[in-house]
Amino acid sequence: MSFNAAAAYQNSKVQTASGADLTLMLYEGAIKFCNIAKAAIEKRDIQGANTNIQKAERIILELQATLDFKYPVAENFNNVYKYIQGKLFQANIKKDADLLEEALTEIRDMRDIWKQVMAKSRMK
Repeated sequence: MSFNAAAAYQNSKVQTASGADLTLMLYEGAIKFCNIAKAAIEKRDIQGANTNIQKAERIILELQATLDFKYPVAENFNNVYKYIQGKLFQANIKKDADLLEEALTEIRDMRDIWKQVMAKSRMK
């Protein structure tokens, strides 16, 4: 598949996705960028690590921006997102793969929780 075809497919996937699916895509993107950053840190590619950690940070900020605080659980999600942001920030400053792994663990947990929520809502 050519790059243009792959980009068109990805764009179509995003355009037709539900809100829940878009949220899942954001989690997956954050995980992807953290993994790329982790590999960059291990290779001592400072710029690559910085670029990809910043991409993950922007995704977490987007997830925070979508929270609806009329639901009490939103505050819990917000606290986790703040924690993740802090770990990403520190990982970027220190170029520390262990701090990045801590953020990744939380992002994966949030993604897994989101998948469970999606599965339960589809059962209804």
